[in-house]
Amino acid sequence: MTATRAEVCVAACAEAFRGDGEILAGAMGGLVPSLGARLARATFEPDLVISDGQAYLVDAEQAVEGWLPYRAVLDLLASGRRHVMMGPVQIDAHGNANISCIGPWERPKRQLLGARGAPGNTVNHTTSYWIPRHAPRVLTPRVDLVCGIGYDRAASAGYAARFHEIRRVVTDLAVLDFAPAGPMAGDGGGGCGGVGCGGGVPRMRLASVHPGVTVDQVVEATGFELTVPGDVPTTPAPDPEALRILRDVLDPAGAREAEVPGG
Repeated sequence: MTATRAEVCVAACAEAFRGDGEILAGAMGGLVPSLGARLARATFEPDLVISDGQAYLVDAEQAVEGWLPYRAVLDLLASGRRHVMMGPVQIDAHGNANISCIGPWERPKRQLLGARGAPGNTVNHTTSYWIPRHAPRVLTPRVDLVCGIGYDRAASAGYAARFHEIRRVVTDLAVLDFAPAGPMAGDGGGGCGGVGCGGGVPRMRLASVHPGVTVDQVVEATGFELTVPGDVPTTPAPDPEALRILRDVLDPAGAREAEVPGG
Protein backbone atom coordinates (compact mmCIF):
# COMPACT_ATOMS: atom_id res chain seq x y z
CA MET A 1 0.00 0.00 0.00
CA THR A 2 1.33 3.42 -0.97
CA ALA A 3 0.67 6.18 1.52
CA THR A 4 -0.70 9.54 0.37
CA ARG A 5 0.91 12.84 1.38
CA ALA A 6 -1.84 13.30 3.99
CA GLU A 7 -1.09 9.90 5.48
CA VAL A 8 2.63 10.67 5.65
CA CYS A 9 1.73 13.87 7.50
CA VAL A 10 -0.45 11.97 9.97
CA ALA A 11 2.39 9.53 10.64
CA ALA A 12 4.83 12.43 11.12
CA CYS A 13 2.47 14.03 13.64
CA ALA A 14 2.19 10.70 15.44
CA GLU A 15 6.00 10.50 15.64
CA ALA A 16 6.06 13.82 17.49
CA PHE A 17 4.43 12.01 20.44
CA ARG A 18 6.88 9.10 20.48
CA GLY A 19 8.42 8.59 23.91
CA ASP A 20 5.87 10.76 25.73
CA GLY A 21 4.32 7.92 27.72
CA GLU A 22 1.50 8.72 30.12
CA ILE A 23 0.93 12.42 29.50
CA LEU A 24 -2.01 14.41 28.19
CA ALA A 25 -1.85 14.80 24.41
CA GLY A 26 -3.73 17.68 22.86
CA ALA A 27 -4.07 18.06 19.09
CA MET A 28 -5.91 21.27 18.30
CA GLY A 29 -4.38 22.34 15.02
CA GLY A 30 -6.62 20.36 12.68
CA LEU A 31 -7.70 16.85 11.76
CA VAL A 32 -4.24 15.62 10.73
CA PRO A 33 -2.59 16.19 14.14
CA SER A 34 -5.65 14.78 15.90
CA LEU A 35 -5.34 11.62 13.82
CA GLY A 36 -1.62 11.64 14.55
CA ALA A 37 -2.16 11.59 18.32
CA ARG A 38 -4.75 8.84 18.01
CA LEU A 39 -2.48 6.81 15.71
CA ALA A 40 0.35 7.10 18.23
CA ARG A 41 -2.01 5.87 20.97
CA ALA A 42 -3.20 2.96 18.81
CA THR A 43 0.33 1.82 17.91
CA PHE A 44 3.51 2.74 19.80
CA GLU A 45 2.26 4.98 22.65
CA PRO A 46 -0.56 3.02 24.38
CA ASP A 47 -0.26 5.05 27.61
CA LEU A 48 -0.90 8.37 25.87
CA VAL A 49 -3.87 10.19 27.40
CA ILE A 50 -6.16 11.87 24.86
CA SER A 51 -8.87 14.44 25.54
CA ASP A 52 -11.87 15.10 23.33
CA GLY A 53 -11.16 18.80 23.82
CA GLN A 54 -14.13 19.30 26.11
CA ALA A 55 -14.50 17.25 29.30
CA TYR A 56 -13.72 13.63 28.56
CA LEU A 57 -10.77 11.31 28.08
CA VAL A 58 -11.08 9.08 25.02
CA ASP A 59 -9.21 6.19 23.43
CA ALA A 60 -7.83 6.07 19.89
CA GLU A 61 -11.30 5.28 18.54
CA GLN A 62 -12.78 8.14 20.59
CA ALA A 63 -14.68 5.94 23.01
CA VAL A 64 -15.04 7.69 26.38
CA GLU A 65 -12.61 6.42 29.03
CA GLY A 66 -13.02 8.98 31.77
CA TRP A 67 -13.80 12.50 32.89
CA LEU A 68 -11.30 15.35 32.72
CA PRO A 69 -12.52 18.54 34.42
CA TYR A 70 -10.85 21.76 33.36
CA ARG A 71 -9.13 22.24 36.72
CA ALA A 72 -7.28 18.95 36.16
CA VAL A 73 -6.07 20.17 32.76
CA LEU A 74 -4.57 23.24 34.42
CA ASP A 75 -2.77 21.05 36.98
CA LEU A 76 -1.26 18.90 34.22
CA LEU A 77 -0.35 21.94 32.15
CA ALA A 78 1.52 23.65 34.96
CA SER A 79 3.58 20.54 35.77
CA GLY A 80 4.82 19.87 32.24
CA ARG A 81 2.71 16.70 31.82
CA ARG A 82 1.16 17.73 28.53
CA HIS A 83 2.12 17.90 24.85
CA VAL A 84 -0.02 19.89 22.44
CA MET A 85 0.12 20.27 18.68
CA MET A 86 -1.23 23.64 17.60
CA GLY A 87 -1.78 25.28 14.21
CA PRO A 88 -0.03 28.65 13.88
CA VAL A 89 -0.83 31.20 11.20
CA GLN A 90 2.78 32.44 11.46
CA ILE A 91 5.96 31.00 12.93
CA ASP A 92 9.54 32.29 12.84
CA ALA A 93 12.98 30.68 12.85
CA HIS A 94 13.11 30.41 16.66
CA GLY A 95 9.60 29.00 16.98
CA ASN A 96 7.70 32.12 18.04
CA ALA A 97 4.15 31.51 16.85
CA ASN A 98 1.13 33.69 16.11
CA ILE A 99 -2.50 32.55 16.30
CA SER A 100 -4.04 35.95 17.06
CA CYS A 101 -4.01 38.44 14.17
CA ILE A 102 -2.42 39.47 10.89
CA GLY A 103 -1.02 42.99 10.80
CA PRO A 104 -0.35 45.38 13.71
CA TRP A 105 -2.26 44.37 16.83
CA GLU A 106 -3.54 47.92 17.33
CA ARG A 107 -5.40 47.71 14.00
CA PRO A 108 -5.02 44.23 12.48
CA LYS A 109 -5.93 43.38 8.92
CA ARG A 110 -7.34 40.04 10.10
CA GLN A 111 -8.51 39.12 13.60
CA LEU A 112 -8.09 35.42 14.43
CA LEU A 113 -8.43 33.35 17.60
CA GLY A 114 -6.49 35.52 20.00
CA ALA A 115 -3.53 34.26 22.01
CA ARG A 116 -5.76 31.92 24.08
CA GLY A 117 -3.65 29.22 25.74
CA ALA A 118 -0.56 29.54 23.55
CA PRO A 119 1.60 31.50 26.05
CA GLY A 120 0.95 29.04 28.87
CA ASN A 121 1.31 26.01 26.61
CA THR A 122 4.72 27.01 25.29
CA VAL A 123 6.07 28.04 28.69
CA ASN A 124 4.76 25.08 30.67
CA HIS A 125 5.05 21.99 28.49
CA THR A 126 6.08 20.51 25.15
CA THR A 127 4.50 22.04 22.07
CA SER A 128 4.56 20.99 18.43
CA TYR A 129 2.95 22.61 15.40
CA TRP A 130 1.04 21.49 12.30
CA ILE A 131 1.05 23.69 9.18
CA PRO A 132 -1.10 22.40 6.28
CA ARG A 133 0.26 24.99 3.80
CA HIS A 134 4.01 25.52 3.94
CA ALA A 135 4.55 29.06 2.60
CA PRO A 136 6.77 32.12 3.23
CA ARG A 137 3.89 34.09 4.73
CA VAL A 138 3.43 31.34 7.34
CA LEU A 139 7.08 30.48 8.00
CA THR A 140 8.04 34.11 8.21
CA PRO A 141 11.04 36.16 9.41
CA ARG A 142 8.90 37.94 12.01
CA VAL A 143 5.47 37.10 13.40
CA ASP A 144 2.98 39.95 13.76
CA LEU A 145 2.14 38.99 17.36
CA VAL A 146 3.98 36.51 19.57
CA CYS A 147 1.43 34.16 21.16
CA GLY A 148 3.51 31.01 21.65
CA ILE A 149 7.08 31.77 22.67
CA GLY A 150 10.10 30.47 20.79
CA TYR A 151 13.55 29.49 21.96
CA ASP A 152 14.91 33.05 22.02
CA ARG A 153 12.20 34.30 24.37
CA ALA A 154 12.29 31.11 26.44
CA ALA A 155 16.02 31.62 26.99
CA SER A 156 15.31 35.13 28.28
CA ALA A 157 12.62 33.80 30.63
CA GLY A 158 15.08 31.52 32.42
CA TYR A 159 13.64 29.15 35.07
CA ALA A 160 10.07 30.18 34.28
CA ALA A 161 10.42 28.39 30.92
CA ARG A 162 12.10 25.25 32.29
CA PHE A 163 9.51 23.00 30.59
CA HIS A 164 9.74 24.79 27.24
CA GLU A 165 10.29 22.51 24.26
CA ILE A 166 9.16 22.94 20.68
CA ARG A 167 9.59 19.41 19.47
CA ARG A 168 8.42 19.33 15.86
CA VAL A 169 6.89 21.45 13.16
CA VAL A 170 5.13 19.23 10.63
CA THR A 171 4.01 20.79 7.33
CA ASP A 172 2.57 19.49 4.09
CA LEU A 173 6.12 19.51 2.68
CA ALA A 174 8.47 18.53 5.49
CA VAL A 175 9.26 17.86 9.13
CA LEU A 176 11.23 20.56 10.93
CA ASP A 177 12.89 20.58 14.33
CA PHE A 178 15.24 22.91 16.19
CA ALA A 179 19.01 22.75 16.50
CA PRO A 180 21.42 25.00 18.41
CA ALA A 181 22.68 27.91 16.34
CA GLY A 182 26.39 28.24 15.72
CA PRO A 183 28.95 25.48 15.15
CA MET A 184 26.59 22.70 16.29
CA ALA A 185 23.86 23.55 13.79
CA GLY A 186 23.18 21.23 10.89
CA ASP A 187 25.06 18.33 12.38
CA GLY A 188 22.31 15.86 11.47
CA GLY A 189 21.50 14.99 15.09
CA GLY A 190 18.20 15.12 16.96
CA GLY A 191 16.19 18.18 17.95
CA CYS A 192 17.28 20.42 20.78
CA GLY A 193 14.62 19.53 23.33
CA GLY A 194 15.43 22.34 25.77
CA VAL A 195 16.25 26.01 26.10
CA GLY A 196 19.79 26.96 25.09
CA CYS A 197 21.04 23.36 24.93
CA GLY A 198 24.49 24.30 23.72
CA GLY A 199 25.75 26.21 20.71
CA GLY A 200 23.41 29.21 20.97
CA VAL A 201 19.69 29.82 20.66
CA PRO A 202 18.08 26.98 18.67
CA ARG A 203 16.82 27.72 15.16
CA MET A 204 14.52 25.79 12.89
CA ARG A 205 16.16 22.95 10.99
CA LEU A 206 14.99 20.76 8.13
CA ALA A 207 14.65 17.26 9.59
CA SER A 208 13.09 15.48 6.60
CA VAL A 209 11.23 16.10 3.35
CA HIS A 210 8.08 14.23 2.46
CA PRO A 211 8.17 11.75 -0.44
CA GLY A 212 8.22 13.60 -3.76
CA VAL A 213 9.36 16.90 -2.19
CA THR A 214 12.84 18.34 -2.70
CA VAL A 215 14.99 20.31 -0.28
CA ASP A 216 14.94 23.25 -2.71
CA GLN A 217 11.13 23.30 -2.65
CA VAL A 218 11.11 23.54 1.14
CA VAL A 219 13.80 26.24 1.20
CA GLU A 220 11.92 28.29 -1.41
CA ALA A 221 8.67 27.99 0.55
CA THR A 222 10.28 29.21 3.79
CA GLY A 223 10.51 32.93 4.51
CA PHE A 224 13.72 32.71 6.56
CA GLU A 225 16.99 30.84 6.30
CA LEU A 226 16.57 27.25 7.42
CA THR A 227 19.35 25.19 8.88
CA VAL A 228 19.80 22.44 6.27
CA PRO A 229 21.96 19.41 7.12
CA GLY A 230 24.17 17.89 4.47
CA ASP A 231 21.96 14.80 4.23
CA VAL A 232 18.20 15.32 4.54
CA PRO A 233 16.23 12.06 4.78
CA THR A 234 12.76 11.34 3.45
CA THR A 235 9.92 11.38 5.97
CA PRO A 236 8.97 7.75 6.68
CA ALA A 237 5.57 6.61 5.47
CA PRO A 238 3.33 4.76 7.95
CA ASP A 239 3.98 1.03 8.02
CA PRO A 240 1.26 -1.32 6.66
CA GLU A 241 -0.35 -1.89 10.08
CA ALA A 242 -0.43 1.81 10.92
CA LEU A 243 -1.85 2.53 7.47
CA ARG A 244 -4.56 -0.09 7.99
CA ILE A 245 -5.52 1.41 11.35
CA LEU A 246 -5.60 4.91 9.90
CA ARG A 247 -7.71 3.95 6.89
CA ASP A 248 -10.02 1.35 8.41
CA VAL A 249 -10.41 2.46 12.03
CA LEU A 250 -9.47 6.09 12.67
CA ASP A 251 -10.58 7.81 9.44
CA PRO A 252 -12.49 5.42 7.17
CA ALA A 253 -14.18 8.36 5.43
CA GLY A 254 -10.79 9.70 4.29
CA ALA A 255 -11.38 13.19 5.64
CA ARG A 256 -7.61 13.60 6.08
CA GLU A 257 -7.18 13.99 2.32
CA ALA A 258 -9.11 17.28 2.29
CA GLU A 259 -6.60 18.84 4.70
CA VAL A 260 -3.59 17.96 2.51
CA PRO A 261 -4.83 17.88 -1.08
CA GLY A 262 -2.71 16.98 -4.07
CA GLY A 263 -0.62 14.28 -2.38
